[in-house]
Amino acid sequence: MKKKLVILAVVAVAAIAAVSWMLNRTPADPDRLTLYGNVDIRQISLAFDGSDRIAEMRVEEGDRVRAGQVLARLDTRTLTLELAQARAEIGVREQALLRLRNGTRPEEVQQAQAQVAAAQADADLAARQWKRLQGVAGDTSGRGVSREDMDSAAARLRVAQAQLDSQKQNLRLARLGPRQEDIAQADASLQAARAQAALLEHRLALSELKAPRDAVVRARLLEPGDMASPQRPAYTLAIYDPKWIRAYVNETDLGRIKLGMPAQVATDSYPGQPIAGKVGYISSVAEFTPKNVQTETLRTSLVYEVRVLVDDPDDRLRLGMPATVTIAGQAAAQAKRP
Repeated sequence: MKKKLVILAVVAVAAIAAVSWMLNRTPADPDRLTLYGNVDIRQISLAFDGSDRIAEMRVEEGDRVRAGQVLARLDTRTLTLELAQARAEIGVREQALLRLRNGTRPEEVQQAQAQVAAAQADADLAARQWKRLQGVAGDTSGRGVSREDMDSAAARLRVAQAQLDSQKQNLRLARLGPRQEDIAQADASLQAARAQAALLEHRLALSELKAPRDAVVRARLLEPGDMASPQRPAYTLAIYDPKWIRAYVNETDLGRIKLGMPAQVATDSYPGQPIAGKVGYISSVAEFTPKNVQTETLRTSLVYEVRVLVDDPDDRLRLGMPATVTIAGQAAAQAKRP
């Protein structure tokens, strides 16, 4: 009799608990949608812009890097020497341009004047000799001076006069100074030398491989001593923010989700610890179901890609990790909005 009473009591308590649970439980949301997908992140393949021998690789797989951090460095001895040569060439062309802009020195003008005076004296001497020979030839009716002497004196006079004209032109040019075209040419030559130096400085800066943004080193593909090139990545980086779950939804369920709807992401690695997220992308183009997607329908059906953005400050999600996405119904989503 006591055992029967105990059994009846247990049954009564269980019935009361069941009724209470049925009365107080939250009704299931018929619009709730469960999707299955994988964690996806963006990746960066980092390669040097130049081709040279790698001198240093500073980080390993799994290291967290910051934007602007130097990850690797090339051998820069050749570039350093070329840059020093380019800077020396700049100095030479700067002095050439400065000489043209300053114009002719007073001492050079005085030298040109002295050369004109010397040429004038030679021309005067040649003219007197020519006149003397003409006078002698006139007095002697041409018998006192030979024809060769007359021709030689005339030639000397013409040469002296030409030299005088040349020296006068040199004096005029000395007073005018350099041509504007020569100054412009020297300035352009200087700018070309500076551009060459700037190019070498840019190439020298590119000899350091820097992280473009905060990321995690996923793969180290080259080692010191390897020959780097733009076609050979040195590192592969994984961007840990943003992260999303790539899932696929059938056409019949497409109207049940909207952009911005809240979602919960669960993984087998952290059971009972869902990560909050929201629908951030819904594809506008249908596609055949990928082979690695997990759905409860036929794999030959057309689906739409959905990306659920997640906030993962503890870095629990890894690339390719399977995840279950639960998207609340529209009624529950509207109730959560402020």
